[in-house]
Amino acid sequence: MQNTNYLYPKGLKGWLTSTDHKRIGVMYLIAIMVFFLVGGILGGIMKLELAQPGQQVMDAQTYNGLFTVHGIIMIFLVVIPGLSAVFGNFFLPIMIGAKDVVFPRLNLLSFYIYIVGACIAVLSQFAGSGPPDTGWTFYAPYSLESDTNVVMAVFAAFVLGFSSILTGLNFIVTIHRLRAPGMGWFKMPLFPWSLYATAWIQVLATPIIGITLLMIAAERFLNIGFFDPTLGGDPILFQHLFWIYSHPAVYIMILPAMGVITEIIPTFCQRKVFGYQAIVISSLAIAGVGYLVWGHHMFTSGMSDLSRWVFSLLTFIVAIPSAIKVFNWIATMYKGSIELRTPFLYTLSFIFQFMIGGITGLILGSLATDVHVHDTYFVVAHFHYIVFGGMGFAFFAAIHYWYPKMFGRMYNERRANWAWGVVFSGFTLLYFPMFILGLQGMPRRYFDYLPEYTFGHVLSSIGAAVLLTGLFMMVHTLLAGRNGKVAPANPWGGKTLEWTISSPPPLENFVEVPTITEGPYEYK
Repeated sequence: MQNTNYLYPKGLKGWLTSTDHKRIGVMYLIAIMVFFLVGGILGGIMKLELAQPGQQVMDAQTYNGLFTVHGIIMIFLVVIPGLSAVFGNFFLPIMIGAKDVVFPRLNLLSFYIYIVGACIAVLSQFAGSGPPDTGWTFYAPYSLESDTNVVMAVFAAFVLGFSSILTGLNFIVTIHRLRAPGMGWFKMPLFPWSLYATAWIQVLATPIIGITLLMIAAERFLNIGFFDPTLGGDPILFQHLFWIYSHPAVYIMILPAMGVITEIIPTFCQRKVFGYQAIVISSLAIAGVGYLVWGHHMFTSGMSDLSRWVFSLLTFIVAIPSAIKVFNWIATMYKGSIELRTPFLYTLSFIFQFMIGGITGLILGSLATDVHVHDTYFVVAHFHYIVFGGMGFAFFAAIHYWYPKMFGRMYNERRANWAWGVVFSGFTLLYFPMFILGLQGMPRRYFDYLPEYTFGHVLSSIGAAVLLTGLFMMVHTLLAGRNGKVAPANPWGGKTLEWTISSPPPLENFVEVPTITEGPYEYK
Protein backbone atom coordinates (compact mmCIF):
# COMPACT_ATOMS: atom_id res chain seq x y z
CA MET A 1 0.00 0.00 0.00
CA GLN A 2 1.41 3.40 -0.99
CA ASN A 3 2.32 5.80 1.81
CA THR A 4 -0.20 8.67 1.60
CA ASN A 5 2.53 10.97 2.92
CA TYR A 6 3.89 11.00 -0.65
CA LEU A 7 0.60 11.94 -2.34
CA TYR A 8 -0.16 15.49 -3.48
CA PRO A 9 -3.60 16.79 -4.55
CA LYS A 10 -3.68 16.80 -8.35
CA GLY A 11 -4.74 19.39 -10.90
CA LEU A 12 -4.66 23.18 -10.98
CA LYS A 13 -7.07 23.43 -8.04
CA GLY A 14 -4.75 21.20 -6.03
CA TRP A 15 -1.94 23.68 -6.63
CA LEU A 16 -3.91 26.87 -6.06
CA THR A 17 -5.46 25.68 -2.79
CA SER A 18 -2.43 23.83 -1.43
CA THR A 19 -0.95 24.99 1.87
CA ASP A 20 2.15 22.85 1.35
CA HIS A 21 5.18 25.11 1.63
CA LYS A 22 6.92 23.43 -1.31
CA ARG A 23 4.08 24.04 -3.74
CA ILE A 24 3.79 27.64 -2.57
CA GLY A 25 7.52 28.04 -3.19
CA VAL A 26 7.15 26.68 -6.73
CA MET A 27 4.20 29.02 -7.44
CA TYR A 28 6.32 31.94 -6.26
CA LEU A 29 9.13 30.71 -8.52
CA ILE A 30 6.91 30.68 -11.61
CA ALA A 31 5.48 34.13 -10.88
CA ILE A 32 8.84 35.72 -10.06
CA MET A 33 10.57 34.25 -13.12
CA VAL A 34 7.78 35.58 -15.38
CA PHE A 35 8.05 39.07 -13.85
CA PHE A 36 11.85 38.91 -14.03
CA LEU A 37 11.79 38.18 -17.75
CA VAL A 38 9.20 40.95 -18.34
CA GLY A 39 11.29 43.42 -16.34
CA GLY A 40 14.41 42.31 -18.19
CA ILE A 41 12.78 42.82 -21.57
CA LEU A 42 11.68 46.32 -20.53
CA GLY A 43 15.26 47.05 -19.47
CA GLY A 44 16.44 45.80 -22.86
CA ILE A 45 14.05 48.18 -24.63
CA MET A 46 15.44 51.04 -22.55
CA LYS A 47 18.97 50.12 -23.60
CA LEU A 48 17.81 50.00 -27.22
CA GLU A 49 16.67 53.60 -26.87
CA LEU A 50 20.01 54.54 -25.30
CA ALA A 51 22.12 52.82 -27.97
CA GLN A 52 22.60 56.16 -29.75
CA PRO A 53 22.07 59.84 -28.88
CA GLY A 54 18.71 61.29 -29.77
CA GLN A 55 15.32 59.60 -30.02
CA GLN A 56 15.43 56.03 -31.35
CA VAL A 57 12.26 54.04 -30.60
CA MET A 58 10.29 56.12 -28.05
CA ASP A 59 9.79 59.62 -26.72
CA ALA A 60 10.92 60.89 -23.32
CA GLN A 61 7.58 60.35 -21.55
CA THR A 62 7.36 56.74 -22.76
CA TYR A 63 10.93 56.18 -21.58
CA ASN A 64 10.06 57.56 -18.13
CA GLY A 65 7.09 55.19 -17.95
CA LEU A 66 9.18 52.18 -18.98
CA PHE A 67 11.89 53.21 -16.53
CA THR A 68 9.34 53.31 -13.69
CA VAL A 69 7.66 50.03 -14.69
CA HIS A 70 11.05 48.30 -14.91
CA GLY A 71 11.98 49.50 -11.42
CA ILE A 72 8.64 48.61 -9.81
CA ILE A 73 8.63 45.11 -11.29
CA MET A 74 12.25 44.35 -10.50
CA ILE A 75 12.31 45.77 -6.97
CA PHE A 76 8.87 45.00 -5.56
CA LEU A 77 7.94 41.88 -7.57
CA VAL A 78 11.30 40.17 -8.06
CA VAL A 79 14.22 41.26 -5.92
CA ILE A 80 12.61 41.82 -2.50
CA PRO A 81 10.52 38.61 -2.44
CA GLY A 82 12.83 36.54 -4.69
CA LEU A 83 15.01 34.26 -2.58
CA SER A 84 12.94 34.34 0.62
CA ALA A 85 9.61 33.63 -1.06
CA VAL A 86 10.87 30.88 -3.37
CA PHE A 87 13.71 29.04 -1.63
CA GLY A 88 12.82 30.17 1.89
CA ASN A 89 9.35 28.72 1.48
CA PHE A 90 10.56 25.54 -0.16
CA PHE A 91 13.60 24.73 1.97
CA LEU A 92 13.36 26.48 5.35
CA PRO A 93 11.09 23.84 6.95
CA ILE A 94 13.11 20.98 5.44
CA MET A 95 16.46 22.41 6.54
CA ILE A 96 15.29 22.72 10.16
CA GLY A 97 13.58 19.32 10.18
CA ALA A 98 9.96 20.54 10.13
CA LYS A 99 6.95 19.29 8.16
CA ASP A 100 5.83 22.78 7.11
CA VAL A 101 5.91 26.39 8.22
CA VAL A 102 4.08 27.11 11.46
CA PHE A 103 1.19 28.95 9.73
CA PRO A 104 0.51 27.15 6.41
CA ARG A 105 -2.72 29.00 5.61
CA LEU A 106 -1.10 32.35 6.32
CA ASN A 107 1.67 31.30 3.95
CA LEU A 108 -0.85 30.70 1.16
CA LEU A 109 -2.53 34.02 1.97
CA SER A 110 0.86 35.75 1.63
CA PHE A 111 1.19 34.32 -1.87
CA TYR A 112 -2.25 35.55 -2.92
CA ILE A 113 -1.57 39.01 -1.47
CA TYR A 114 1.60 39.03 -3.58
CA ILE A 115 -0.40 38.11 -6.70
CA VAL A 116 -3.03 40.80 -5.98
CA GLY A 117 -0.29 43.41 -5.49
CA ALA A 118 1.43 42.28 -8.68
CA CYS A 119 -1.82 42.57 -10.66
CA ILE A 120 -2.41 46.09 -9.34
CA ALA A 121 1.16 47.02 -10.31
CA VAL A 122 0.62 45.72 -13.84
CA LEU A 123 -2.76 47.46 -14.14
CA SER A 124 -1.16 50.73 -13.07
CA GLN A 125 0.68 50.72 -16.38
CA PHE A 126 -2.54 50.65 -18.42
CA ALA A 127 -5.31 52.22 -16.32
CA GLY A 128 -5.93 55.90 -15.67
CA SER A 129 -3.83 58.57 -17.32
CA GLY A 130 -0.82 56.52 -18.30
CA PRO A 131 2.06 54.67 -16.63
CA PRO A 132 3.57 56.35 -13.55
CA ASP A 133 6.70 58.28 -14.45
CA THR A 134 8.24 58.95 -11.03
CA GLY A 135 10.72 56.07 -10.92
CA TRP A 136 10.36 53.28 -8.36
CA THR A 137 11.30 55.67 -5.52
CA PHE A 138 8.13 57.83 -5.95
CA TYR A 139 10.07 60.93 -4.86
CA ALA A 140 8.02 63.89 -3.66
CA PRO A 141 7.10 66.51 -4.66
CA TYR A 142 6.99 65.16 -8.24
CA SER A 143 4.92 62.11 -7.22
CA LEU A 144 2.36 64.56 -5.83
CA GLU A 145 2.25 66.68 -8.99
CA SER A 146 2.49 64.09 -11.77
CA ASP A 147 -0.78 63.55 -13.65
CA THR A 148 0.14 59.92 -14.41
CA ASN A 149 -1.20 56.86 -12.59
CA VAL A 150 0.99 57.19 -9.50
CA VAL A 151 -1.57 56.27 -6.84
CA MET A 152 -2.28 52.80 -8.23
CA ALA A 153 1.45 51.99 -8.39
CA VAL A 154 1.88 53.27 -4.82
CA PHE A 155 -1.07 51.16 -3.70
CA ALA A 156 0.47 48.09 -5.37
CA ALA A 157 3.66 48.54 -3.37
CA PHE A 158 1.56 49.02 -0.23
CA VAL A 159 -0.28 45.72 -0.81
CA LEU A 160 2.95 43.87 -1.56
CA GLY A 161 4.28 45.03 1.80
CA PHE A 162 1.67 42.93 3.61
CA SER A 163 2.90 39.82 1.82
CA SER A 164 6.45 40.59 2.91
CA ILE A 165 5.45 41.19 6.55
CA LEU A 166 3.37 38.01 6.81
CA THR A 167 6.13 35.90 5.24
CA GLY A 168 8.71 37.33 7.64
CA LEU A 169 6.46 36.70 10.64
CA ASN A 170 5.85 33.13 9.51
CA PHE A 171 9.57 32.44 9.15
CA ILE A 172 10.47 33.90 12.55
CA VAL A 173 7.90 31.79 14.41
CA THR A 174 8.77 28.69 12.35
CA ILE A 175 12.46 28.95 13.25
CA HIS A 176 11.69 29.55 16.91
CA ARG A 177 9.11 26.79 17.29
CA LEU A 178 9.69 24.01 14.75
CA ARG A 179 13.40 23.18 14.76
CA ALA A 180 14.08 19.45 14.92
CA PRO A 181 15.03 17.85 18.27
CA GLY A 182 18.70 18.53 18.96
CA MET A 183 18.94 21.46 16.52
CA GLY A 184 20.14 24.25 18.77
CA TRP A 185 20.60 27.73 17.38
CA PHE A 186 24.21 27.05 16.45
CA LYS A 187 23.43 23.74 14.77
CA MET A 188 21.06 25.40 12.32
CA PRO A 189 22.18 25.73 8.67
CA LEU A 190 23.24 29.21 7.59
CA PHE A 191 20.54 29.72 4.95
CA PRO A 192 17.82 29.58 7.67
CA TRP A 193 19.97 31.96 9.72
CA SER A 194 20.00 34.45 6.84
CA LEU A 195 16.23 34.10 6.46
CA TYR A 196 15.84 34.73 10.19
CA ALA A 197 17.83 37.98 10.04
CA THR A 198 15.92 39.01 6.89
CA ALA A 199 12.54 38.26 8.45
CA TRP A 200 13.15 40.71 11.29
CA ILE A 201 13.87 43.45 8.73
CA GLN A 202 10.67 42.54 6.86
CA VAL A 203 8.56 42.73 10.02
CA LEU A 204 10.10 45.90 11.49
CA ALA A 205 10.98 48.01 8.45
CA THR A 206 8.17 47.32 5.96
CA PRO A 207 5.45 49.17 7.96
CA ILE A 208 7.49 52.36 7.57
CA ILE A 209 7.26 52.30 3.78
CA GLY A 210 3.58 51.35 4.04
CA ILE A 211 2.84 54.45 6.11
CA THR A 212 4.94 56.59 3.73
CA LEU A 213 3.03 55.37 0.69
CA LEU A 214 -0.28 56.07 2.43
CA MET A 215 0.96 59.60 3.11
CA ILE A 216 1.51 60.10 -0.64
CA ALA A 217 -2.04 58.96 -1.37
CA ALA A 218 -3.44 61.15 1.44
CA GLU A 219 -1.61 64.18 0.10
CA ARG A 220 -2.85 63.63 -3.46
CA PHE A 221 -6.47 62.98 -2.46
CA LEU A 222 -6.90 65.08 0.70
CA ASN A 223 -4.36 67.86 0.11
CA ILE A 224 -2.64 67.17 3.44
CA GLY A 225 0.75 68.86 3.51
CA PHE A 226 3.17 66.10 4.45
CA PHE A 227 5.69 66.65 1.66
CA ASP A 228 4.48 69.59 -0.45
CA PRO A 229 6.31 72.80 0.59
CA THR A 230 3.40 74.94 -0.61
CA LEU A 231 1.22 73.21 2.00
CA GLY A 232 3.80 73.41 4.76
CA GLY A 233 5.32 70.00 4.07
CA ASP A 234 8.94 68.94 3.55
CA PRO A 235 10.01 66.82 0.54
CA ILE A 236 13.20 65.85 2.40
CA LEU A 237 10.95 64.11 4.97
CA PHE A 238 9.81 61.75 2.22
CA GLN A 239 13.40 60.82 1.43
CA HIS A 240 14.10 60.08 5.09
CA LEU A 241 11.01 57.89 5.45
CA PHE A 242 11.59 56.15 2.13
CA TRP A 243 15.22 55.26 2.78
CA ILE A 244 14.65 54.27 6.42
CA TYR A 245 12.86 51.30 4.82
CA SER A 246 14.56 51.05 1.47
CA HIS A 247 18.11 50.73 2.68
CA PRO A 248 17.22 47.85 5.04
CA ALA A 249 15.32 46.49 2.02
CA VAL A 250 18.69 46.11 0.30
CA TYR A 251 19.52 43.60 3.02
CA ILE A 252 16.15 41.88 2.52
CA MET A 253 17.54 41.29 -0.96
CA ILE A 254 21.14 40.42 -0.14
CA LEU A 255 21.05 38.51 3.18
CA PRO A 256 19.22 35.46 1.73
CA ALA A 257 21.66 35.62 -1.19
CA MET A 258 24.56 35.41 1.24
CA GLY A 259 22.84 32.46 2.90
CA VAL A 260 22.55 30.63 -0.42
CA ILE A 261 26.23 31.22 -1.19
CA THR A 262 27.20 29.93 2.26
CA GLU A 263 25.28 26.71 1.56
CA ILE A 264 26.81 26.11 -1.87
CA ILE A 265 30.49 26.73 -1.09
CA PRO A 266 30.98 23.95 1.52
CA THR A 267 29.09 21.49 -0.68
CA PHE A 268 31.29 21.99 -3.76
CA CYS A 269 34.47 22.32 -1.72
CA GLN A 270 33.63 19.44 0.65
CA ARG A 271 34.84 21.62 3.50
CA LYS A 272 33.34 22.64 6.81
CA VAL A 273 32.28 26.30 6.81
CA PHE A 274 35.08 28.47 8.13
CA GLY A 275 33.90 30.66 11.03
CA TYR A 276 30.29 29.44 11.34
CA GLN A 277 29.54 31.65 14.36
CA ALA A 278 31.20 34.68 12.73
CA ILE A 279 28.88 34.29 9.71
CA VAL A 280 25.85 34.04 12.00
CA ILE A 281 26.81 37.12 13.98
CA SER A 282 27.66 39.06 10.82
CA SER A 283 24.16 38.32 9.42
CA LEU A 284 22.55 39.70 12.57
CA ALA A 285 24.95 42.67 12.54
CA ILE A 286 24.06 43.52 8.93
CA ALA A 287 20.36 43.40 9.81
CA GLY A 288 20.91 45.62 12.86
CA VAL A 289 23.33 48.24 11.55
CA GLY A 290 21.47 48.35 8.23
CA TYR A 291 18.71 50.36 9.91
CA LEU A 292 21.14 53.18 10.71
CA VAL A 293 22.72 54.09 7.37
CA TRP A 294 19.83 55.42 5.27
CA GLY A 295 21.25 58.94 5.24
CA HIS A 296 24.05 58.07 2.81
CA HIS A 297 21.42 58.24 0.05
CA MET A 298 20.91 61.91 0.92
CA PHE A 299 24.36 63.46 1.20
CA THR A 300 23.47 66.00 -1.50
CA SER A 301 19.85 66.49 -0.39
CA GLY A 302 20.61 68.77 2.52
CA MET A 303 21.63 67.76 6.04
CA SER A 304 24.08 68.95 8.69
CA ASP A 305 27.80 68.22 8.42
CA LEU A 306 27.61 66.15 11.61
CA SER A 307 24.83 64.01 10.14
CA ARG A 308 26.87 63.44 7.00
CA TRP A 309 29.92 62.34 9.01
CA VAL A 310 27.87 59.98 11.19
CA PHE A 311 26.08 58.36 8.25
CA SER A 312 29.35 58.02 6.35
CA LEU A 313 31.00 56.33 9.34
CA LEU A 314 28.07 53.95 9.81
CA THR A 315 28.20 53.10 6.09
CA PHE A 316 31.81 52.00 6.47
CA ILE A 317 30.93 50.07 9.64
CA VAL A 318 28.12 48.11 7.95
CA ALA A 319 30.64 46.98 5.32
CA ILE A 320 32.61 45.10 7.99
CA PRO A 321 30.20 42.17 8.53
CA SER A 322 29.82 41.84 4.75
CA ALA A 323 33.61 41.66 4.43
CA ILE A 324 33.68 39.00 7.16
CA LYS A 325 31.43 36.82 5.02
CA VAL A 326 33.63 37.24 1.94
CA PHE A 327 36.78 36.31 3.89
CA ASN A 328 35.01 33.30 5.41
CA TRP A 329 33.84 32.12 1.98
CA ILE A 330 37.38 32.36 0.61
CA ALA A 331 38.79 30.61 3.70
CA THR A 332 36.23 27.81 3.26
CA MET A 333 37.40 27.32 -0.33
CA TYR A 334 41.07 27.29 0.69
CA LYS A 335 42.51 23.77 0.20
CA GLY A 336 39.04 22.45 -0.56
CA SER A 337 38.25 19.71 -3.08
CA ILE A 338 36.63 22.23 -5.42
CA GLU A 339 34.25 20.91 -8.07
CA LEU A 340 33.37 23.47 -10.75
CA ARG A 341 29.72 22.58 -11.30
CA THR A 342 27.13 25.07 -12.55
CA PRO A 343 25.89 26.28 -9.12
CA PHE A 344 29.48 26.93 -8.05
CA LEU A 345 30.18 28.98 -11.20
CA TYR A 346 27.28 31.28 -10.35
CA THR A 347 28.57 31.41 -6.77
CA LEU A 348 32.02 32.55 -7.88
CA SER A 349 30.36 35.16 -10.10
CA PHE A 350 28.37 36.39 -7.11
CA ILE A 351 31.49 36.85 -4.97
CA PHE A 352 33.34 38.70 -7.75
CA GLN A 353 30.45 41.04 -8.52
CA PHE A 354 29.46 41.55 -4.91
CA MET A 355 33.00 42.66 -4.10
CA ILE A 356 32.90 45.21 -6.93
CA GLY A 357 29.51 46.41 -5.72
CA GLY A 358 30.72 46.63 -2.12
CA ILE A 359 33.91 48.55 -2.91
CA THR A 360 32.04 51.02 -5.11
CA GLY A 361 29.52 51.35 -2.29
CA LEU A 362 32.29 52.65 -0.07
CA ILE A 363 33.10 55.23 -2.75
CA LEU A 364 29.48 56.37 -2.58
CA GLY A 365 29.57 56.30 1.22
CA SER A 366 32.56 58.63 1.28
CA LEU A 367 31.45 62.26 1.45
CA ALA A 368 34.05 63.71 -0.93
CA THR A 369 33.52 61.24 -3.75
CA ASP A 370 29.75 60.96 -3.36
CA VAL A 371 29.31 64.64 -4.16
CA HIS A 372 30.92 64.06 -7.56
CA VAL A 373 29.22 60.79 -8.58
CA HIS A 374 25.82 61.19 -6.87
CA ASP A 375 22.93 60.77 -9.36
CA THR A 376 25.29 59.63 -12.12
CA TYR A 377 25.53 56.30 -13.90
CA PHE A 378 28.11 55.29 -11.29
CA VAL A 379 25.19 54.84 -8.87
CA VAL A 380 23.26 52.80 -11.47
CA ALA A 381 26.23 50.49 -11.93
CA HIS A 382 26.81 50.10 -8.18
CA PHE A 383 23.13 49.39 -7.56
CA HIS A 384 22.93 46.70 -10.25
CA TYR A 385 26.20 45.08 -9.16
CA ILE A 386 24.72 44.67 -5.67
CA VAL A 387 21.14 43.81 -6.59
CA PHE A 388 21.50 41.90 -9.88
CA GLY A 389 25.11 40.81 -9.55
CA GLY A 390 24.35 39.90 -5.93
CA MET A 391 20.78 38.76 -5.44
CA GLY A 392 20.26 37.87 -9.12
CA PHE A 393 23.29 35.62 -9.45
CA ALA A 394 22.59 34.07 -6.04
CA PHE A 395 19.09 33.29 -7.31
CA PHE A 396 20.59 31.61 -10.38
CA ALA A 397 23.02 29.70 -8.15
CA ALA A 398 20.14 28.60 -5.91
CA ILE A 399 17.89 27.38 -8.73
CA HIS A 400 20.74 25.36 -10.25
CA TYR A 401 21.76 24.01 -6.82
CA TRP A 402 18.31 22.97 -5.60
CA TYR A 403 16.71 22.19 -8.99
CA PRO A 404 17.29 18.42 -8.66
CA LYS A 405 15.75 18.43 -5.17
CA MET A 406 12.77 20.57 -6.16
CA PHE A 407 11.84 18.76 -9.38
CA GLY A 408 13.53 15.37 -9.13
CA ARG A 409 15.37 15.78 -12.45
CA MET A 410 18.86 16.77 -13.57
CA TYR A 411 19.30 19.56 -16.12
CA ASN A 412 21.96 19.47 -18.85
CA GLU A 413 25.03 20.91 -17.10
CA ARG A 414 26.94 21.52 -20.32
CA ARG A 415 24.18 23.80 -21.62
CA ALA A 416 23.82 25.39 -18.19
CA ASN A 417 27.54 26.22 -18.15
CA TRP A 418 27.30 27.83 -21.59
CA ALA A 419 24.35 29.88 -20.36
CA TRP A 420 26.37 30.96 -17.31
CA GLY A 421 29.23 32.15 -19.55
CA VAL A 422 26.89 34.22 -21.73
CA VAL A 423 25.01 35.66 -18.72
CA PHE A 424 28.22 36.62 -16.89
CA SER A 425 29.76 38.18 -20.02
CA GLY A 426 26.58 40.08 -20.83
CA PHE A 427 26.25 41.36 -17.27
CA THR A 428 29.82 42.68 -17.23
CA LEU A 429 29.50 44.32 -20.65
CA LEU A 430 26.17 45.87 -19.68
CA TYR A 431 27.01 47.36 -16.29
CA PHE A 432 30.76 47.90 -16.00
CA PRO A 433 30.83 50.68 -18.67
CA MET A 434 28.30 52.52 -16.48
CA PHE A 435 31.00 53.08 -13.85
CA ILE A 436 33.09 54.85 -16.50
CA LEU A 437 30.09 56.83 -17.76
CA GLY A 438 29.36 57.95 -14.21
CA LEU A 439 32.92 59.10 -13.61
CA GLN A 440 32.71 61.02 -16.89
CA GLY A 441 29.61 62.81 -15.57
CA MET A 442 26.72 61.05 -17.32
CA PRO A 443 23.60 61.69 -15.17
CA ARG A 444 21.24 58.79 -14.50
CA ARG A 445 17.52 58.62 -15.41
CA TYR A 446 18.05 60.62 -18.62
CA PHE A 447 16.28 59.82 -21.87
CA ASP A 448 19.09 61.31 -23.99
CA TYR A 449 22.78 62.14 -23.63
CA LEU A 450 25.64 64.11 -25.16
CA PRO A 451 27.67 62.54 -28.02
CA GLU A 452 30.78 62.08 -25.84
CA TYR A 453 28.96 59.36 -23.89
CA THR A 454 28.07 57.33 -26.98
CA PHE A 455 30.80 54.66 -26.79
CA GLY A 456 29.96 53.63 -23.23
CA HIS A 457 26.25 53.42 -24.03
CA VAL A 458 26.89 51.37 -27.17
CA LEU A 459 28.94 48.85 -25.17
CA SER A 460 26.25 48.76 -22.49
CA SER A 461 23.47 48.19 -25.03
CA ILE A 462 25.42 45.33 -26.65
CA GLY A 463 25.84 43.85 -23.16
CA ALA A 464 22.07 44.02 -22.63
CA ALA A 465 21.49 41.97 -25.78
CA VAL A 466 24.10 39.40 -24.71
CA LEU A 467 22.63 39.20 -21.20
CA LEU A 468 19.07 38.67 -22.45
CA THR A 469 20.35 35.94 -24.78
CA GLY A 470 22.04 34.21 -21.85
CA LEU A 471 18.92 34.47 -19.69
CA PHE A 472 16.78 32.84 -22.37
CA MET A 473 19.42 30.10 -22.73
CA MET A 474 19.32 29.51 -18.99
CA VAL A 475 15.51 29.40 -18.82
CA HIS A 476 15.39 27.02 -21.80
CA THR A 477 17.93 24.72 -20.14
CA LEU A 478 15.97 24.63 -16.89
CA LEU A 479 12.65 24.01 -18.64
CA ALA A 480 14.20 21.24 -20.72
CA GLY A 481 15.52 19.74 -17.48
CA ARG A 482 11.99 18.62 -16.65
CA ASN A 483 12.66 15.77 -19.10
CA GLY A 484 16.19 15.11 -17.82
CA LYS A 485 17.42 12.04 -16.03
CA VAL A 486 16.01 11.23 -12.62
CA ALA A 487 17.90 12.99 -9.83
CA PRO A 488 19.35 11.04 -6.92
CA ALA A 489 18.56 12.15 -3.37
CA ASN A 490 21.98 13.82 -3.00
CA PRO A 491 23.53 14.65 -6.39
CA TRP A 492 26.05 17.20 -5.02
CA GLY A 493 27.16 15.49 -1.81
CA GLY A 494 25.58 18.03 0.55
CA LYS A 495 25.24 17.53 4.30
CA THR A 496 22.16 19.56 5.25
CA LEU A 497 18.80 17.87 5.85
CA GLU A 498 17.24 18.48 2.42
CA TRP A 499 19.79 16.04 0.93
CA THR A 500 18.70 13.22 3.26
CA ILE A 501 15.21 12.87 1.74
CA SER A 502 13.96 11.86 -1.70
CA SER A 503 13.97 14.10 -4.77
CA PRO A 504 11.43 15.71 -4.99
CA PRO A 505 10.56 15.74 -1.28
CA PRO A 506 7.47 13.89 -0.02
CA LEU A 507 4.37 15.76 1.12
CA GLU A 508 5.36 16.13 4.79
CA ASN A 509 9.12 16.11 4.10
CA PHE A 510 10.15 13.42 6.61
CA VAL A 511 8.72 9.99 7.36
CA GLU A 512 10.12 10.47 10.87
CA VAL A 513 11.21 13.78 12.37
CA PRO A 514 15.04 13.74 12.39
CA THR A 515 17.09 14.09 15.56
CA ILE A 516 20.12 16.34 15.17
CA THR A 517 23.38 15.24 16.78
CA GLU A 518 25.98 17.32 14.92
CA GLY A 519 26.43 20.56 13.01
CA PRO A 520 25.18 20.99 9.43
CA TYR A 521 28.57 21.01 7.65
CA GLU A 522 30.50 18.09 9.09
CA TYR A 523 32.56 17.15 6.05
CA LYS A 524 35.45 14.75 6.56
